[in-house]
Amino acid sequence: MTADTLPFWLNYQASEQPVKVALRHKQRGIWQEKRWLELRHDIASLVSALQAKGFARGDTLYLLSDPRPEALLLAIAAHWLGGSATPLDPNAGEADTLSLLARLQPAFIFAEGQCQVDLALKLALKPPLIIYADARGLSGYQQGVLQPYAQWLGAANAGSISPPIAQAHDDAFVFFRLDPQGQVERLNLTHHQLLNQGRELVKQERLTSQEEALAARAFAASGHLRYLLAPWLLAGFTLNFPENINTRDIDRRELGPTLVAGTSQTYQRLEALIYARLPLPGTVRRAFLDWSLTAPAQTKPWYKLFAYWLTIRPLRDVIGFSRTRVPLLVGEVLPEPSAAFFAALGIRVRNWPDACDWQPSPNSPKPKHVLQDSYLDDSLTQLGAQA
Repeated sequence: MTADTLPFWLNYQASEQPVKVALRHKQRGIWQEKRWLELRHDIASLVSALQAKGFARGDTLYLLSDPRPEALLLAIAAHWLGGSATPLDPNAGEADTLSLLARLQPAFIFAEGQCQVDLALKLALKPPLIIYADARGLSGYQQGVLQPYAQWLGAANAGSISPPIAQAHDDAFVFFRLDPQGQVERLNLTHHQLLNQGRELVKQERLTSQEEALAARAFAASGHLRYLLAPWLLAGFTLNFPENINTRDIDRRELGPTLVAGTSQTYQRLEALIYARLPLPGTVRRAFLDWSLTAPAQTKPWYKLFAYWLTIRPLRDVIGFSRTRVPLLVGEVLPEPSAAFFAALGIRVRNWPDACDWQPSPNSPKPKHVLQDSYLDDSLTQLGAQA
């Protein structure tokens, strides 16, 4: 078994620190924890279930989901069997996603909930396997291709997992997108590439197992896999998932993560959130705040300390950066005014490149059929009959 794959490092962390918290996910307002050894047991169940459904070396699991633990663990289970995972951008429009899937003709799909299941069922293809995480709204769906994630975890024997067959230069993640002409492009990331880039980050930022990181919109962008997923496995720290994309700022404030990885858009959104909380210009409070952010270097230390606790620290709390020591910017750099604003708050954002070698995707024919709602219509018909 090679030491340069994602499954190997999960195995390693499960052996080295079995009872340390590996994942934390907020559900219905309560943080649920998974330890490294528990993760290995869960992945063993998922590997067995995927094998039983015919997933084999060279196959791809498509992820129609915002970041959540189920998508991450299924991806690693696919890696375990020598396959790859393809996260699809949750921000892409429905028409683009359907067009892309119709060309790629997926056989294995993970769908987060009813919305994503409906999207997958619209494909006029050979019925794929669709694993779903959130069962709300799906009780009346009778398609045999639908499989609940929770049932997969409980059904298989987690103690009989075989060693991973992934190799260092196998594709771990494959990204697809449509170019302006509507042609499919792809980006391949091997285990070796991900882990090498992750090691650079761990070394340069001195990451340890004591870090806390938040995965908000992480896995639909290749840079977040390089600088969040790979370091998580290498350093063995805790990766946190918000309850949903709409609660990410609240959950970040609650956690106070030490490691944050975001894009330029992420940091500009957080900057706008801070500005919305600032006192009105012309007030005494705003004048003191402005002085705090621009105090000259020769200002007496106790003045600076007073300003920090009275103004700067509360502003960092607004965006959940009270404990953040590694604020990472992946890809496009921040505009200079935004970078200066965060620096004034003591948040020195470090830019890490997201170099992407997108290539034309071979064997990606145009859709042969018009997309239809056949499976979805069947579900709605059945629901109407039950009503």
